[in-house]
Amino acid sequence: MKNLIAELLVKLAEKEATAKEQVAQIEALEIVVTALVRKLEPQQHLEMTATIETAINNVADADNDDVRLLRNYLEKLLRYPRQ
Repeated sequence: MKNLIAELLVKLAEKEATAKEQVAQIEALEIVVTALVRKLEPQQHLEMTATIETAINNVADADNDDVRLLRNYLEKLLRYPRQ
């Protein structure tokens, strides 16, 4: 029983480390994308935003909670990038 608990704790620690690494990767990507978006000319920014919105609309079901979450985050990232 002690071995099972120890094994579970090790697996839990590994998953937590993986999750932290993924969060760091996502935050790094957000910083890079924000920097790129800020360098765009206004017209390029509008075209890119429209292209992304069209792509999401074409492939995703609007009633899906995951899609709504993705859309909200994309809007935040594209319209109001980190300051």
